[in-house]
Amino acid sequence: MSERRVIGGSSRRIDVADKVTGRARYTDDLVLPRMLHCKILRSRVPHAELVKVDVSAALEVPGVLAAITGEDLPIPYGILPVSQDEHALCCDRVRFVGDPVAAVAAEDEETASAALARIAVELRPLDAVGSIENALARPEPRLHAYAQHGNIHRMVSQEFGDLAQGLAEADYVREDSFFYGGSTHLALEQHAALADWSPDGRLTLWSSTQTPHYVHRVLARVLELPAARVRVIVPALGGGFGGKTDPFNHEVVVAKLAIVTGRPVKICLTREEVFYCHRGRHPTRIWMRTGVKKDGAITGMHVKTVLDGGAYGSYGVASTLYTGALQTVTYRVPHYRFDGARVFTNKPPCGPKRGHGTPQGRFALEVQLDKIAEAIGLDPADLRLRHLVSPDSLTANYLRIGSTGLRQCLETVVERSGWRQKHGQLPFGRGVGLACSSYLSGAGVAIYWNQMPHSGVMLKLDRGGGVAVYCGSTDVGQGSDSVLAFVVAEVLGVPPGDVRVFTADTDLTPVDLGSYSSRVTLMTGNAALQAAERARELLASAVAGKLEARPEELVFAEGRVFRASDPDTGVSFAEAVVAAESRFGTLATVGHYAPPAPAGMFKGSGVGPSPAYSYTAAVAEVSVDPETGIVRAEKVWIAHDVGRAIHRPSVVGQIEGSVYMGLGEALFEETSYRAAHNLVPVAPSMLGYKSPTALDMCEVESFVIEDPDPQGPFGAKEVGQGPLLPIPPAIVNAIHDAVGVRIDEVPVTPDKVLRALLAREQGREPRVGPEALAELPWPETVRVRPPWETA
Repeated sequence: MSERRVIGGSSRRIDVADKVTGRARYTDDLVLPRMLHCKILRSRVPHAELVKVDVSAALEVPGVLAAITGEDLPIPYGILPVSQDEHALCCDRVRFVGDPVAAVAAEDEETASAALARIAVELRPLDAVGSIENALARPEPRLHAYAQHGNIHRMVSQEFGDLAQGLAEADYVREDSFFYGGSTHLALEQHAALADWSPDGRLTLWSSTQTPHYVHRVLARVLELPAARVRVIVPALGGGFGGKTDPFNHEVVVAKLAIVTGRPVKICLTREEVFYCHRGRHPTRIWMRTGVKKDGAITGMHVKTVLDGGAYGSYGVASTLYTGALQTVTYRVPHYRFDGARVFTNKPPCGPKRGHGTPQGRFALEVQLDKIAEAIGLDPADLRLRHLVSPDSLTANYLRIGSTGLRQCLETVVERSGWRQKHGQLPFGRGVGLACSSYLSGAGVAIYWNQMPHSGVMLKLDRGGGVAVYCGSTDVGQGSDSVLAFVVAEVLGVPPGDVRVFTADTDLTPVDLGSYSSRVTLMTGNAALQAAERARELLASAVAGKLEARPEELVFAEGRVFRASDPDTGVSFAEAVVAAESRFGTLATVGHYAPPAPAGMFKGSGVGPSPAYSYTAAVAEVSVDPETGIVRAEKVWIAHDVGRAIHRPSVVGQIEGSVYMGLGEALFEETSYRAAHNLVPVAPSMLGYKSPTALDMCEVESFVIEDPDPQGPFGAKEVGQGPLLPIPPAIVNAIHDAVGVRIDEVPVTPDKVLRALLAREQGREPRVGPEALAELPWPETVRVRPPWETA
């Protein structure tokens, strides 16, 4: 009777009916009586001192009820405690095209838009910082006084072991430079928010956010309200991919306007505005030096990264550390050094996009390993298979590895793709490439360090047999609400349809830190598991005497509670609830989860630890037209170690969605700006921004590898972000196999392929990519002995 009835199956997701019938209500669908509409005036220049903002003419427009400026919202905010550098409306200067300057609330959107045109703004232009190189070369004008060095937001230097010794032990040492282009999330739902201010002084905000807890925190801070009088609710959410994890200025603005007018105020950003405030992937320069033995064993690795952070801090400090932190969790690296920096530029701020800083470093590592394998005469698959990180081990930078299904992932895609028959053996213009990766199952440390749980769940059982789950997590389309229902249904033996899930309401649900870093399945899943097990104990205790059995002998399944030795002797689940309520009173239980303490205690050790790491391997087959430079992904074989699949169709959907996004970053997507035209985005629309369509999507063969991890609920680990990481390097490695050229940057556009082919024809290095990074004023290195030297 121990087999799973729900976990690992294909039950219908609990939100599917509402979404396919159009019943789901998103933030912009909400309408309240007497509701006003908000529009925000945004800067048209990238950098300028804000001399004066006059909204008096806007207030004269019929139908306009309020207009506010930065003077009305002087308190700064930011998602990280070390980067409180944003204002809901600019106070002293504007720092990118799209920075908010003023806002109005009017009876309708047309009136609000007309009023914006009447706001007078006086600016004093300042020189703009437009690129990584520009920021490094020009410490002035300084975008933020708190920057660590000129326009360098933050720098970090860490060394684990003795890098010089590691490289000296190598038989082959290689240096390479790479560039990973920036991209945006392109969620189908635009950002939206609706605020309501009640007569008794309570603020309610409905918002399309991935982090209601942190939005709640910011609103209380900026509006100087008691936290108990602020409520944040997340309706149905149409995708996020990290783009809705920051607290945003429009959320604060509509809240302030609701307070000023005493009426509900709503805003839905245009698609162009979403591009302006996107918090997308950081464009990143990467330099790597790696030493290996003749068999491919890594002896030492040095990674340097510089990220273009745009105008504000966002999650940038964490993103910077993530470009280096996870380089050690796939292959054994005994000596490791990481130098990372993030610069401020006068472009929209970058933040967390699916993978949060890790795709850039992973791209560089997997492409360099391919080059190393070629140089020392090894098959790229064999080089990796010989030196995988061991399960239940500590990396050089003190990341605690649990279960590792990477070997099975890699062996699966090598076999199923026909790698050994194809690599280096296909006709010119056709090739295969391989890459591996790993990712977090939730960050091991909260943004605001504390001893409290990261997730909480409450269960309420009613006399009719229904179960209600209350949790602060946000379902961004990945199916986390269904995960909660499935976990509870499995433990209590009820159909998932009998479980009602209420999430993301800061008044009704326990705190959950949000949907980011692939944390929800493991963390809220564990909290739900604990709450459900406590409920089952109460029910079993109440029913055991009636069934003449010990509580541990009882089975919960198929909506019944019965004796394992005699399934016909039992009661319905509803009867069990009545018995328990009669004995114990109203039935409600709670569960919570906090991850294990990080193993490392050095400065910067809070980024990288996770309760469990997922693993992925992928083989991509591409065709390259040498006449046009056009690259087409023909097929991807991808295997992902999910620990245990809670809901198999959702796991496969997440894998294939990651492949799609990875293809976009590898071949199509890039946020670029017109340097000669005030750093205006080149294509702030879904028409101009090139992302893959259904015609560009290749065939995908997915393999769900299950290596249960004891840290996860039923052994589950993440699947939301990890499968993206190997796709760009696998594509680039496949291009080399197809036509013999190296493109050391993404996206790989046709002109880059043609330039590399031309270089080969002319006898030059067949490569397109950046040159080595200039030396930076790195801070004093944090030196830490690896765990095997301190044991």
